[in-house]
Amino acid sequence: MNKPPLKPLSLTIFYPCYNEEANVERVTRAAVEAARQIADDYEVLIVNDGSRDRTGEIADRLAVEIPNVRAVHNNPNLGYGGALARGFREARKNWIFYTDGDGQFDFGEIAKLLPLLETHDIVSCYRLDRKDSLMRKLNAFAWSTLVNLLFGIGLKDIDCAFKIYPRTFIERIEMKSRGALIDTEMLAKARYLGYSIAQLGVHHYPRTAGSQTGANLKVILRAFKELFKLHRQIKAERARATAA
Repeated sequence: MNKPPLKPLSLTIFYPCYNEEANVERVTRAAVEAARQIADDYEVLIVNDGSRDRTGEIADRLAVEIPNVRAVHNNPNLGYGGALARGFREARKNWIFYTDGDGQFDFGEIAKLLPLLETHDIVSCYRLDRKDSLMRKLNAFAWSTLVNLLFGIGLKDIDCAFKIYPRTFIERIEMKSRGALIDTEMLAKARYLGYSIAQLGVHHYPRTAGSQTGANLKVILRAFKELFKLHRQIKAERARATAA
């Protein structure tokens, strides 16, 4: 694969935020500090996904106060997949790392991903000692098992929000999912296109402020509906490629 160089490291760190006024400043400053330690050229991108609180206001202030920080705003809210797609489209650097804006991961662990990019195209992490409810853990296990069965991705934690992609991959694909399916879509397309994916365990921490938004029944049902639609689409693409 045509992969950008790791040295010097050109890195975008981004994260979607929806009603994260209590977290966005702490998360942004932690992201900047981590980027300074590992990258020669970096940016930190805040994707405010139609927040109804002061998230957007705080993000704009941080973009003025801190060099290399930018803020973009979805209006209205586009959902998790739409927020990630916006972040990937807006990213300007050669490597693109994303996580969530709730502060449940340690940006310092990004450094652990870089050696794996010497031998792989993508790193997709899994959560060690996941700090979520039992029901969320069971749902995640069932979802990852089903996704691996349908697409042959072979990863432990499909939806872990601690991943790094080369910009060259992002430029090759169209991201259609607007909800929770976005991680599955990207990883399935990466496997289909022949990209190698490494796995690494990273620590997961309890949410200290704000509230989770991704586990309601409506979101889950929509994700299952989109999952089987995506499966049909990728099967059709493979069939066309084989016929050609």
